[in-house]
Amino acid sequence: MNQPYSQKNKGSILIVDDSVNNLTLLERILSRQGYEVRLAHSGQLAIDSVNSTLPDLILLDIMMPGIDGYEVCSRLKASDRTRGIPIIFLSALVEVSHKVKAFNAGGVDYITKPFEAVEVVARVENQLRLKELEVQLTEKNKMYRQEIAYREQAEIETRLLLETTKLQKEEIEELLLNILPQAIAERLQDGQSIIADSFSDVSVLFADLVGFTNFASQNTATETVKVLNQIFTQFDQLSLQHGLEKIKTIGDAYMVVGGLPEPQENHALAIAQMALDMQAAVASFNEKNNRSFSLRIGINIGAVVAGVIGLTKFSYDLWGDAVNVAHRMESNGIPGEIQVTAAVYERLKDTFSFKRRGAIEIKGKGEMIVYLLLGRN
Repeated sequence: MNQPYSQKNKGSILIVDDSVNNLTLLERILSRQGYEVRLAHSGQLAIDSVNSTLPDLILLDIMMPGIDGYEVCSRLKASDRTRGIPIIFLSALVEVSHKVKAFNAGGVDYITKPFEAVEVVARVENQLRLKELEVQLTEKNKMYRQEIAYREQAEIETRLLLETTKLQKEEIEELLLNILPQAIAERLQDGQSIIADSFSDVSVLFADLVGFTNFASQNTATETVKVLNQIFTQFDQLSLQHGLEKIKTIGDAYMVVGGLPEPQENHALAIAQMALDMQAAVASFNEKNNRSFSLRIGINIGAVVAGVIGLTKFSYDLWGDAVNVAHRMESNGIPGEIQVTAAVYERLKDTFSFKRRGAIEIKGKGEMIVYLLLGRN
């Protein structure tokens, strides 16, 4: 089993790229940070290297002759032995469709070439920290099951272990709640192995922090993570305040949903108000810290499927056309604006003020009439 990330052993990283210059640069950057670095010049060599010795993390180029990065990732995720290795994609492809394809293949992050050293280090360190938490959670679950079995063998020993078991259960619950909604975590602990639910009416919000990539390229890894954490912590507090569910962050993007896993009658109103509050939070942060970040936000309403995926690294996620359209509302939006679909406009036009942007071309959907959310009436 791979050793978890720590100060003493920072872990091993496999870098896969058909460019010698990229391999040399990444090896120098990560070796200086104390990582054990291995190199592979092709997809097949990468698979052979992983099968020989498991790395803690893989940096994987997409466009390579022979087996490309998507195929390498798919093969590794299909194996019980290798699916737990986090994979960060490297690519000069900047279109959203390529990023979506990378994440659908099993990638955990995406770095656009030409990359900056501080961004590479920050994203690598973040994924290895997440992996350490994943290992801790797995070990604690294993301990918990072993102690339950041991308790059944001897009543006297059970009494001695009660308090210890209670504390360990609380620790496991705390770790699960850092990853999953409370209702979902409880279902997992009750022994439900497959969690998948359909919701006919939810609100989905995607937000992207415009200007952060440039900021990350000009600052240290510590400062980059610190600033992003400050902003996203405010977003987390807002999601709790409005009764919404944070789903995930992807780099400097933030996703939140209303109306699940527990039904919420006014989820559309809550998500619209959160969007406005997020803009206000970023504006306040800029004023206090002399920054110029802005948010590009997209919102849609519709039906989704939600569930838990993963074996050792749980993830509660959403799927469906409503999610894709919400994401495209953000990616085709305007920095500093909240772009919404006609469904959102019709639901909230009596409560909020909107400006009709008109018809825009949305990939996979054709022309759609969209609106900009301006504020509350």
